[in-house]
Amino acid sequence: MSKSRKKKRTPKRVLALPDLEQSKAAVLNSLTSKSGQRTYDDAITDFVEWYCSEPRLAFNRTVVLRYRIYLEQKQYAPTTISLRLAAVRRVAYEAADSGLLSPELAAGIRRVKGVRRIGIRVGNGLTAEQGKRLLAAAESDSLRGKRNYAIQAIRSYDPIDFIPWGLSNVVLITNDEFYFKLV
Repeated sequence: MSKSRKKKRTPKRVLALPDLEQSKAAVLNSLTSKSGQRTYDDAITDFVEWYCSEPRLAFNRTVVLRYRIYLEQKQYAPTTISLRLAAVRRVAYEAADSGLLSPELAAGIRRVKGVRRIGIRVGNGLTAEQGKRLLAAAESDSLRGKRNYAIQAIRSYDPIDFIPWGLSNVVLITNDEFYFKLV
């Protein structure tokens, strides 16, 4: 008796440009934000150009580590490198989901970490007494003075890490006491 055996399709180790473009399109279609799509498009395009310029590399953890070293040598900022690696990880997920890449290889790529940010925090926060004196010195006659008072009160409550300053609107609600709300 001969059994008909189905040949199990093994995922590729070396992805060609059409495979990468298919995964790239899937990643970009999964993003809702236009700026996110633009950023990931740039990151994935840069990776594909680098990947295709090297002599037929297997798409695995080692290759992604080499790409990270390449980005570090180009002296990109740590956040830029981390973002580009996140885009490459998403391509690996999509390639694994579509059967182009084995789940084991995608898991290996997932373990590639971004660059650590090394730095020293500059300055130190105010003590409670210094914060009270700063607020007491603020002008409260003008609209600008009230605005400055609100900002100083929020910042003295919890230093800069508390609020992404460029992204928030501060709404001041006054009654007998000072309240603040971030919108």
